[in-house]
Amino acid sequence: MFIGHFAPAFAAAAVSPRAPKLGTLFIAAQLVDWAFFGFAIVGIEAMRIDPSATAMVPYDLYHMPYTHSLLGTGVWAVIFGLLVFAILREASAGVLAALVVASHWLLDFVTHRPDLTLAGGDSVYGLGLWNLPFIAIPLELSITLGAFYWYVKRTRGPVGPPIILLVLLLIMQAVNWFGPHPDEAGLGLYVQALIALGVLTLAARWVGDNRKHKRAMGWR
Repeated sequence: MFIGHFAPAFAAAAVSPRAPKLGTLFIAAQLVDWAFFGFAIVGIEAMRIDPSATAMVPYDLYHMPYTHSLLGTGVWAVIFGLLVFAILREASAGVLAALVVASHWLLDFVTHRPDLTLAGGDSVYGLGLWNLPFIAIPLELSITLGAFYWYVKRTRGPVGPPIILLVLLLIMQAVNWFGPHPDEAGLGLYVQALIALGVLTLAARWVGDNRKHKRAMGWR
C-alpha cells in the first residue's frame, strides 16, 4: 500500500481540532517507510527486486524487522506519539499521531504478501491483496478518497491546496502501479522513494497550514 497509508492521516486531522497538523500526520503515516529506506541505504534493512513477488509490486521485502514488524511499528508509534505530545503539550494529539503510525502495519498486512513479522522472527504474515489488483486498486483509492473527502468537509480553507495534494497523490500512485519498475534495488530507488515521501509531506504541510478544523472555528 502507498497512498492508502495517508487515509489515517486525513482521518485523524478530520476527527479532532486537537490533532496535529496534516504535515505531521503525513510523516506519521509513512514514518516506518521513511525509516526503512534510510535503513536500507546503510544496510540495516534490505529488499530486492523480484518480478514474481506479487502481481502488482515486484518488491521482495525480505529483511525489515526494525520497521515493519508489528513490534517495531509499535515502538516507532510510541516514540513518535511521545514526541508529538512533548512538542504540542496535547495528549490527544500524541495519541492520534501514534495511532496513525501504528496503522501502517495493519494496512500493509492487507496488501503485502506474507513478509511482515510480529517481532522480526521467521513467521511471516500478509493477506496478499497485491496479487488481486481488481480488489487492491479500488480498496486503496476508496479509503484514500473517502478520508480525503472527510478531511475537506471537516475543515475550512482554500480549495486549491488540497486539490493539488490529491492530484500529487494520484499521480504518484499511478506511477507506482503502472510505471516501469527498477531492475534492481539500490541507492537510486531508496533516494527516489524518500524524495517522493518528502514532496507529499511538504504538500500536506502546505494544506494543513491553510486549513482549520470547523470545530476550532466554532462550527459544529
